Amino acid sequence: MLIKTSDYVGSFLYAEKCPTEAVPEFAFIGRSNVGKSSLINYLTQRKKLVKVSVTPGKTQMINFFKINKEFNFVDLPGYGYAKISREQRAKWTAMIRNYVLKREQLLVMFQLIDSRIPPQQIDLDFINWMGENNVPVAIVFTKADKPGSRDVSMNVQNFKNELLKTWDTLPPCFITSSEKNNGRDAVLEFIENELHAYAKRAKQAEN
Repeated sequence: MLIKTSDYVGSFLYAEKCPTEAVPEFAFIGRSNVGKSSLINYLTQRKKLVKVSVTPGKTQMINFFKINKEFNFVDLPGYGYAKISREQRAKWTAMIRNYVLKREQLLVMFQLIDSRIPPQQIDLDFINWMGENNVPVAIVFTKADKPGSRDVSMNVQNFKNELLKTWDTLPPCFITSSEKNNGRDAVLEFIENELHAYAKRAKQAEN
């Protein structure tokens, strides 16, 4: 897939207020500071499409970006950030759950995992929750080119092993590295295939 255009659409505090346009959406979720914004910038090859911050919890709304004028990337707030009030965490949780469970346009959730560290229970709990709710999900292991990433292969395999304790079949998995330029083509090919399958289903529904 070739991304020709990528444009900021808007930011929304509630899932109910998100754009109503019936176009497919690929959403990005993960622990705070896992690299959601950086991944979207990497996929679109635009360094400043999404603002990147070293401060966890910076993304506080549901951010939409129109890709090739035909589908959306959606940057969701990170989960697991403790340095906010309990009330704010509750609001973020409700926002994320409402989007994930009720958003009809959602085609695939990309759950991002920091490849530099061993499996985290909060990540396993979240992906298991999506599996229990039949949410289509793919896993993107991020930061494979960052300091401390020597054990990427081991961490990725350990995460898969933990997931296989509750999953019969693993979701699609990708390892990304912006500096080494790895993973981008595979993710975009996956997105393209999902869009083709979506268009085929839509056409069949019309007949």
